[in-house]
Amino acid sequence: MSYLKSFIDEYQDFPKKGINFKDIIPILKNPQIFKKLIIDMSCWDPFQKCDAVLAIDARGFIFGTAIAVELSKPLVLVRKTGKLPGVLIEENYELEYGADTLSIQKKSLEGLSKFVIVDDLLATGGTVRCVEKLLRASNKKILGLAVVIELEELCGKKLFNFPVNAEIAL
Repeated sequence: MSYLKSFIDEYQDFPKKGINFKDIIPILKNPQIFKKLIIDMSCWDPFQKCDAVLAIDARGFIFGTAIAVELSKPLVLVRKTGKLPGVLIEENYELEYGADTLSIQKKSLEGLSKFVIVDDLLATGGTVRCVEKLLRASNKKILGLAVVIELEELCGKKLFNFPVNAEIAL
């Protein structure tokens, strides 16, 4: 997927010094590239076997929604704390630049057992590790993680015992 690299902008020292932010907005500005990316991501085998796509707040929603529509699969959202109503399962996690809490509505998991997690970027793996804990606490199975970008030098995917598919490795 080397064609995608030209559609990733980088911003030094954002959101804080030492972080090089990878911006996917140029992909979203190009409907043909975005559509090709979604079709390519949707072809990954674990998506064919999952019960639902699970998208991580916030940029993961963009890709997860499109993949769920492409595959006609249910979409489950993982939100930051205070964004979902109802009975929730929650977990705290650490990021490269802070800490937060993620939540899933218990009701949204009912009748579903196998998931593929979707996000825009995999760095150190802290966010996905948090999602993994949420799903495992509910006796759910993770078939894989699909991301647009993986920052290979941070070795995030080594944390997981499920497959990781990245369209771009940087």
